Amino acid sequence: MNRKIIFAAVFLIIGFFVGFMANSRTTVIYEEIDSLGHISFSYDKPVRTASIMVPAVDENKKGLTTILKVEIIPGKGRVLANIGKMLYEPDSQNSVRIAHKVASEKTGTDLSNYDVIYTVETDATAIEGPSAGAASAVAAIAALTGRKIKEGVLITGAINHDGTIGPVSNVMEKAHAVSDMGINTLLVPLTQGSMDRFETRRCCEEIGTSSICMDEEIPQKSSLSDLAGIEVIEVIDIDEALGYLIE
Repeated sequence: MNRKIIFAAVFLIIGFFVGFMANSRTTVIYEEIDSLGHISFSYDKPVRTASIMVPAVDENKKGLTTILKVEIIPGKGRVLANIGKMLYEPDSQNSVRIAHKVASEKTGTDLSNYDVIYTVETDATAIEGPSAGAASAVAAIAALTGRKIKEGVLITGAINHDGTIGPVSNVMEKAHAVSDMGINTLLVPLTQGSMDRFETRRCCEEIGTSSICMDEEIPQKSSLSDLAGIEVIEVIDIDEALGYLIE
């Protein structure tokens, strides 16, 4: 009988300890807003996350869409790019650093005690160029403020240190990828909502008994909205973009 009592007591103690440890691993989130309206964070486990769909191109310049995820965890103020699924080119890494800076400044959040992890999931082998910079800033701001990113609106564009959005390449391919996904709206940098181009035409002229032909470059001005069949909106900076992307 005594042995049974001792065994039961030990079992209860072990069960209590396991339950206590399980509870201690629960993520706890505290938010404090100071007199300036800035948000400070205190967490014991991974904190905020946000994901945004991003138009991109693969190594063959084919348009596609991918998911960019931002995670904020206790750390040392590092900006981290998760390369587990792909390769980040140097200019893309720099773009992420600028996005991190802009997000910190726009939200008034001191990130010196937190690490921000940027993860891109895609079928492409590499992300080249700064074209995901604006989306990176938007996702980081959403994670920091706890606000939701709207569905049905995507953005392509570089992010500058002052929060303005710079031009990117392959906008047409990205617009078609957005259309193929059934998404209705794409935000693009200023002036990139139209496709000014030259179309080569063969012009022949009869002169006497001879026929002279030459190629001429004919200017064509087309709306990206008309070409891709979606709404394309030009935005000048991250503040304007947030109005379309954040609920």
